Amino acid sequence: MENKAAKTAWGPMVQVALEQLVPDEQRIIHDAVAYRLMPAPLKGLVNLCRIDLLRHMLLNLVNRRVPGIRGGLLCRKSYIDEKLIEALNAGVQSVVILGAGFDTRAYRIAELASLQVYEVDLPQNIQSKRVELQRLFGGVPTHVKLVSMDFGSQELEGALQQAGYSGGQPSFFIWEAVTQYISETAVRKVFEFLRKAPVRSQLVFTYVRKDFIEGKCMYGLDVLYHQTRVKKQLWKFGLEPEAIGAFLGQYAWKELEQVGSAEYQERYLKPMKRVLLVMEVERTVHAERMAN
Repeated sequence: MENKAAKTAWGPMVQVALEQLVPDEQRIIHDAVAYRLMPAPLKGLVNLCRIDLLRHMLLNLVNRRVPGIRGGLLCRKSYIDEKLIEALNAGVQSVVILGAGFDTRAYRIAELASLQVYEVDLPQNIQSKRVELQRLFGGVPTHVKLVSMDFGSQELEGALQQAGYSGGQPSFFIWEAVTQYISETAVRKVFEFLRKAPVRSQLVFTYVRKDFIEGKCMYGLDVLYHQTRVKKQLWKFGLEPEAIGAFLGQYAWKELEQVGSAEYQERYLKPMKRVLLVMEVERTVHAERMAN
């Protein structure tokens, strides 16, 4: 049976591709690969949006329906890129992207070309990405391993080991926009795997607030709640900001930083003089594997 979450994988990259139409000095994230990786129909949509009026109409529609979703998506990607570059400079030896979708980091960040990158995702997404990489590069670049896996029904450790991941040296793990789509049991299984990560490994992951998942606070996102919790029941799991430290501590990880709407506005949007809403319902955590 097809996993409904798989259908959401292209959406973020469309937004990233549209961001490349913003003047360079105001661009939140620079990504020359996103558009090139897309299949023809999505390229056609982006090309239509080169017409300013059509682009503004589309983005205004997105922001009216789900205020702040675009700003949050772009800012979290920029933040994750920053933490990844810092970790690479500090000597991280491999990168594992959990729920990679059609993310382009492995193909646009030059420093990754000399490391091994493991991209883990649902089988249908991995197959689609393999097709697009074949078209774009003539095959999957040698520094990338595509790993098919369903977090809800398969074991991450076994899937990575089969792909050649040994976990002997500090790694950088990215888990972006995934935890809300799977059950608490599945989330905890991934953290049980992460418990075995070498000391000084790092993790950046995103989560959706628990009170939104439970319908206690809408944060002005009634349409998003209806889409993800009522109509399609896509989102299943959430956390609260004040509980992150204790949650990570159960698995020998330490919270280094947690960011969301306020931090994104100060770090990215105000310096660039961008007026862009950022939804409060999603937050990003940077963590480090503690010594035993």
